[in-house]
Amino acid sequence: MSLRLKLLLAALCTLALPWAGWQFVRLTEQLLREGQQQAWLTTAHLLAKAMQARGLQLPAGEVAYVQTAREPLLIDGYDDDWSALRPYAQAMGPATDANKLRVTLARRDGDLYLLAQVRDATRARFDPADPRSASGDHVTLVLGKDGRTARYRLIGAAPGSFVAVAQGAAPELPEQLQGALQDDGSGYRIELRIARPFAPTRLGIAVHDSAQPGSDTPELRQLVGDDAALAHNLQSLLPAHTRARVVLVDGWVLADAGELRADEFPSAQRAGGFAAWLYRHFFAASADAAQPLAGRRPRLDAGEVWQALSGIAATGWRPAEYAGAVVLVAAVPLDAGPRAHAALLLEQANPTLPLLANRALAGLVSATLVAFAVAAAILLLFGALLSWRLRRLRNAAEQALRAGGRLDAPMPLIDSRDELGDLARSFRKLLDEIGASTDYLRTLASKLSHELNTPLAIVKSSLDNLEHQGVPAPARPYLVRARDGADRLGAIVRAMSEASRVERAIAAAEAEDFDLRALVAGCGDGYRPLAAPRELRLQLPAAALPFHGAPELIAQALDKLFDNACSFTPPGGWIALTLEAGSDGAACIRVANAGPPLPAAMHERVFDSLVSLRDRATPGGATPHLGLGLYVVRLVAELHRGHASASNRAEGDGVEFVLNLVGMPRRPLAPGATR
Repeated sequence: MSLRLKLLLAALCTLALPWAGWQFVRLTEQLLREGQQQAWLTTAHLLAKAMQARGLQLPAGEVAYVQTAREPLLIDGYDDDWSALRPYAQAMGPATDANKLRVTLARRDGDLYLLAQVRDATRARFDPADPRSASGDHVTLVLGKDGRTARYRLIGAAPGSFVAVAQGAAPELPEQLQGALQDDGSGYRIELRIARPFAPTRLGIAVHDSAQPGSDTPELRQLVGDDAALAHNLQSLLPAHTRARVVLVDGWVLADAGELRADEFPSAQRAGGFAAWLYRHFFAASADAAQPLAGRRPRLDAGEVWQALSGIAATGWRPAEYAGAVVLVAAVPLDAGPRAHAALLLEQANPTLPLLANRALAGLVSATLVAFAVAAAILLLFGALLSWRLRRLRNAAEQALRAGGRLDAPMPLIDSRDELGDLARSFRKLLDEIGASTDYLRTLASKLSHELNTPLAIVKSSLDNLEHQGVPAPARPYLVRARDGADRLGAIVRAMSEASRVERAIAAAEAEDFDLRALVAGCGDGYRPLAAPRELRLQLPAAALPFHGAPELIAQALDKLFDNACSFTPPGGWIALTLEAGSDGAACIRVANAGPPLPAAMHERVFDSLVSLRDRATPGGATPHLGLGLYVVRLVAELHRGHASASNRAEGDGVEFVLNLVGMPRRPLAPGATR
């Protein structure tokens, strides 16, 4: 894994900061919501007290709720035109009849409409004028107004219209009611209309089942519905952008004032799009989980309402009718009498919290992106700078290794005071030690040759004098062996002296322009008879290759490489000599041969001084070999601003030595001189 990638992964750790910011925003939003809930609950309590101070009067006990019909209702006994009102039907009558009778009351143009749905699979009905109708299946309806009541028996001998006559006349109430009855498989339905002048204020209804006779005396309930006067009174007390509803027992809405509208808020105060989605899914998830309380509905089914009706104030959050806002709900109990149970539901559309959360999140995201971009840029810049410094140190170390511990320029970063500076100074000390050892090894041959010449001359002269003396025949083999050893030692001294002269000659070589192709071709022609019985493969460029350098030294380097190749190539093997032209006058000479591969650790060290891989198993291994040939090749390559390398062939059938030569630098001409 690269250093830049590691630093990038380290930069990702800064994402813990936006996570902490996210938690802070959520906590702040939660505190704001709790603060607004408490403030709104206080507002609801104050509004409830203001309503009670104005003499709020609420119905006590059980009520019969009258809805408002938006469409005309046809008295035919069918409930198709009651479809919008049926979900709010009431269970009326005695507790034993709660599952038998459901009543829906509606008011339209002042007239009162009634739909009674009875569950009764038996059929025992008579005409209303028949005396037996009292014991048959029927519905008893009691109407009350101004302290007077009238009782009606709703029955029909067959499906269709019927007329119910009042029992107990009252001028305020109708003398008879005209309705319609229809049967179905599980019971029957009764539908009737009471004209506006005779509309009652109280109503009671009960079912008489001939199969299960019981009490058919209904309890009168007060008729309640949408109270316009109470709603107007409530509207005058409401703050802006709020809605209030007075809810009776069982959730019936008595008054509804105010309205929550999206166009009441300026667009600058509404959060929409991504902000609304973010707020709903990450901040107001509890509000989205609840059902909205929007719309005009006669009955409310909400946890806050039931809690307030039980005498405990409650608050909550509900989704709004439009995106970018939530509805804050507060419900408080209303004290309007010992038997009156009612609650005030106060709602407010709140676009402020989503807007604040959106702004906080936008700021957090922007700050996070900027901080992450700056941190990533700084870390990447630091990583690039650190990588560049490390590469400088690596390049200097590799250059020193190729040059035997010598550096042409000062060690980079040696003046730095950080850890890389300490490492550079340690490298400098190590390279100084390597350079000193290399210099010692480089001059060891000349020193040894100088020091060994005198004792070797003494040994040889002593052997000559001893030979002129009378040496017994048994001792002569030893004399021959001593002379042979002295000759070999002399050859070694001459080789070391020759190496020293080669180093001095290389350092003092003069450059000239010549055709490198012709030089390599001539050397190849001379090597061909020497390579036999091995095959010499010569590959040269088609055109001449001008070059600026020392031709004698290049030829000497080729001699060393060819001699090395011959030493390791078995009879019948091959040696390849290749010349390739490079860019800007550079050249590449390759000498490859079949034979054993190089050990992995010797690919670079093979060009060092006094390093040799030859042994007696190789041809010529019995002759002294000091390992100076390839060292001379490296010196020639460095003189021509190039380098020498050795590697095993990719085919695995031998070794390849490569000389990359750039050319010796041209010296400036003296004034007036011509080239």
